[in-house]
Amino acid sequence: MAKEKIVLAYSGGLDTSVIVKWLIEQYDAEVIAVCMNAGQREDFDAVEKKALATGASKAITCDIREEFITDFIYPTIKADAIYEGDYLLGTAMARPPMGRKLVEIAEQEGAFTICHGCTGKGNDQVRFESAIKSLNPAIKIIAPWRIWDFKSREDLIEYAHKNEIPIAQSTEKIYSRDENIWHISHEGGNLENPWNEHKPDIHVLSMEPEEAPDEPTYVDIDFEKGIPVAIDGEKLDPISLLTKLNELGAANAIGTIDIVEDRLVGMKSRGVYETPGGTILYTAHRDLEKLILDRDTMSYKALVAQKFSEILYDGQWFTPLREAISAFVDSTQEQVTGTVRMKLYKGTAWPVASKSPYTLYNEEFATFSEDEVYNQEDAEGFINLFSLPMKIRAIQKQTREGVPEAQKALGKKTIKGGEFIE
Repeated sequence: MAKEKIVLAYSGGLDTSVIVKWLIEQYDAEVIAVCMNAGQREDFDAVEKKALATGASKAITCDIREEFITDFIYPTIKADAIYEGDYLLGTAMARPPMGRKLVEIAEQEGAFTICHGCTGKGNDQVRFESAIKSLNPAIKIIAPWRIWDFKSREDLIEYAHKNEIPIAQSTEKIYSRDENIWHISHEGGNLENPWNEHKPDIHVLSMEPEEAPDEPTYVDIDFEKGIPVAIDGEKLDPISLLTKLNELGAANAIGTIDIVEDRLVGMKSRGVYETPGGTILYTAHRDLEKLILDRDTMSYKALVAQKFSEILYDGQWFTPLREAISAFVDSTQEQVTGTVRMKLYKGTAWPVASKSPYTLYNEEFATFSEDEVYNQEDAEGFINLFSLPMKIRAIQKQTREGVPEAQKALGKKTIKGGEFIE
């Protein structure tokens, strides 16, 4: 009788390295280790060999970089979605394409169970499992952190040493990291105390602002319908473009944040995130929108952006609401085409110039010099009408208080019994 097959979301890190052996012990099953190349700097051949050496029956690496960027990152940039005003959603965006790929592999391999290494305290368990259930509700899910006897990563390290499982972590260097082409996150270790300043050597992609060059770097980014397509006039594919911006951002210490965020499961957590290229793209895109979108659309889109960020953070990508919001966002991006010049300097990225064939900015109207298209005398009538509710409210208040000056506002002569009379 053939053994049951379990597809494991495998990274080669501490948790999933232990999980391979644990699954074999607990379920007497074939473990198919699936590693996702989402742009993390990794020797995927070595990861596959490690999975096989640890006991996996098969190891598969899936390159999801381009679909990750085009199907998930770009829609999120166009929405201007930032979770709680800080987090650029690097891990949250990566989970839906990973979940989709895990389902594809499970169906191809004839497996009816998917396992992941997410903890029972984090958001990723929700993101993975929501994606899997949305795409194939018949698949069973195993989440070892919710059922095994290990209580901490120190326990896992001890188990790995006893079973001769090669790992990079130690009790002294125990950060939990997640890296992809968009960002790298750091959690755990000394970061668990929010009074501890993160150490400068935590950086993997970037550096401290003090270490950045003393001269600024300028970069022009071209957008078409809200999507970045070129750097300094050179058309680039999505992977090359984001890689280039990551290099420029990292060289100028752009995009490192140290935040406390609200997890979906109800607790607060602290993390350090490095998102160099993504920070540049978000800032440039929002600046271009200011040139093109009208005030009401910008205002309403900001409300939508907040909801979009929560939906994505909470693992609800494959839902009708997210699809509907994306449809609205896409309609707002039809004319978000143009170029933004960004200045990068010692940890800060800010726009210094922008242009678009669809700009609503008109120099003839906006100039402080003499013009022939705007009659400044018209502003008086506009202000009178615009401020009329405020004026009436003030008059009524003065009337109730018996203030004589209130008569003048309406051209009345006297007040009798609290009422104006001719």
